[in-house]
Amino acid sequence: MPQIFRAVAYVPPAEAGTAFDLAVLPHDERRVRRRLITLVHGDQVLVDFPQPVTLEDRSALRLEDGRLAEIIAGEEWLYDVRGRDPAHLLRLAWHLGNRHLKAQVEADRILILRDHVIRTMLLGLGATVTEISEPFHPEEGAYAHAHAEPAHALLNR
Repeated sequence: MPQIFRAVAYVPPAEAGTAFDLAVLPHDERRVRRRLITLVHGDQVLVDFPQPVTLEDRSALRLEDGRLAEIIAGEEWLYDVRGRDPAHLLRLAWHLGNRHLKAQVEADRILILRDHVIRTMLLGLGATVTEISEPFHPEEGAYAHAHAEPAHALLNR
């Protein structure tokens, strides 16, 4: 019978040891503060942290009993966007950012979630767009951190 365990800490990838089970999560389920996560063998982990945490690929959650539940970044349906040269890729990044799209920016490509309207726009701008499936690690953006400063108090609501 599946059980529910409570997570007491986030363990970064470099410190994670051997896990008793794991969860495969898409990018939008890896940013957590309070959530119930289902592990591959059916048990669940309750995450209830004071501040949001981004669960990195190969990180872990330490449970009350000391065991670890590993977090794996699941594959997602993406577009691999490439420009003719670095300046063209920069212009493509600007257009994607102007539309507030989640993007994983790398030296020679940008990964975005599949959207046929955006694909058409990118092709019209001269981009090479390829359908791929791999883990997605989008930039969190300037406002993803906790807002404990009094001037940002309204952002916490």
